[in-house]
This record gives sequence, structure tokens and C-alpha cells, in this order.
Amino acid sequence: MTMIGAKINIRGVVQGVGFRFWTLRKAQDYGLSGYVANLPDGSVEVKAEGERGLIESFLADLKVGPSYSHVSDLNLEWYEPPRGFENFSIRHGDY
Repeated sequence: MTMIGAKINIRGVVQGVGFRFWTLRKAQDYGLSGYVANLPDGSVEVKAEGERGLIESFLADLKVGPSYSHVSDLNLEWYEPPRGFENFSIRHGDY
């Protein structure tokens, strides 16, 4: 099993609509590690680590988002080796 990481920046109506909590649940469903955080520019940053196929499925979900969100753009950068996050969490205020 090859582990990989993805840094994802999501733009649109993604703050104030439960996007981080929804992302946390989805990442846990896929067994991914990493974090989700609101950024000062109104976007959301996600770092996700796990099997590439699981991350790709997760990305498909992120493109849709929860019901009150609207994703207008998603920027993805793959990275190796993964940093080895212990779990998936919501980060608050560390930009």
C-alpha cells in the first residue's frame, strides 16, 4: 500500500456552511489523516494523506461539498512522502 499526500485549496462558498465539519466526517469515512482549516482569504485548506485511490474519491466529494456550500474552484498538489499525521482534525486559527 503506497501512501501519498494531497494539499487542496477550495474556493467558493466554503466558510460558514459547515464545510470543515463535513470534510472531517468524510475524511474519517475514508480513513484519511491530515487536517482542514479556514484561511483568511475565505478559502479552505485541506491536507489529506492515505492511499491515492481513497484521496481521489475524497476529492470527488470535496468538489461537491455539503448542501449549503458552493465549490467554485479546487486546486490540488500531490506530495510525497506523506508527513504522517496521526488522524484527521479541524485546525483553528493557525494560518
